[in-house]
Amino acid sequence: MRNEFYGLTTRTLENEHLRVEFLTDAGPRIVRLCLRGSEENWLAEVPDSRVATARGDYFFRGGHRLWYTPEQMPQTYQPENTPVTIEELADGVCLHQPIELMTGIRKSMAIRLARERAALTLTHRIENTGNQAIELAPWAITMLRLGRIAILPQMSGAGDEHSLLPNRNLVLWSYTRLDDSRLELSDDAVRVHARPQVPPCKIGHFNRAGWIAYWRAGVLFVKRFAVHANAPHPDLHCNAAVYCNDKYLELETLAPITRLACGESATHEETWEFYPSRRGQCYPINIGAMAQGVSRN
Repeated sequence: MRNEFYGLTTRTLENEHLRVEFLTDAGPRIVRLCLRGSEENWLAEVPDSRVATARGDYFFRGGHRLWYTPEQMPQTYQPENTPVTIEELADGVCLHQPIELMTGIRKSMAIRLARERAALTLTHRIENTGNQAIELAPWAITMLRLGRIAILPQMSGAGDEHSLLPNRNLVLWSYTRLDDSRLELSDDAVRVHARPQVPPCKIGHFNRAGWIAYWRAGVLFVKRFAVHANAPHPDLHCNAAVYCNDKYLELETLAPITRLACGESATHEETWEFYPSRRGQCYPINIGAMAQGVSRN
């Protein structure tokens, strides 16, 4: 099945539960994600959002993309406006970007749909094809429509009152205001209410639970990822973050910082799962009261 996204050609993968649409003329990028029987795109669509660079405009477009840290201009913002090479897999596809001329980096994204549930697995890969070693961390960014609540799970604050060591961190970006009404801090989670508001806000942490979620329209969207507790991470040791502005919300996960020699690559895998709300629903992550709480908001 072939479609288009604001003038760019796309292809579609689907099973009985999900429809996933990705670009063929640019990327690698997923641009639409719909539950079976619905045409509503869970992913944000911002086709006119762009940043000018010396090598051309970088288009944010919306959807899901692969980036890497440290975020720098112009290295991180290499335009992704040329067709991808599509490798057919038994259970999906792998999208290969042309090599970035400035950095020698080549990105790829494998998309695999689960057979019998509303889930998919994304394997993000960054390869160093240049002639110098580079240090980076793969960074998976999912841009979602505004409307409800993102959830960053927290380690419980309850415990030994005589403990002398910290057990969690919160990282704030320079534009984030502590009194931002979108932020809700509690012992079980940090919640970000996805409302169109300026200035933007971003909050991150080292997430030991290995999941980050978004509750919207009676459905829980969960991104799972591996936790590398003993490895260094970017952004003051973050492996998960939520960003929100007046157009969209981002669920972000980050792999450890890796030094790649020429020819080496780093991977970062996410599993996406959807759980529609049903009476008596038992969620496969430890958010029982949390899910009930956000459903009342």
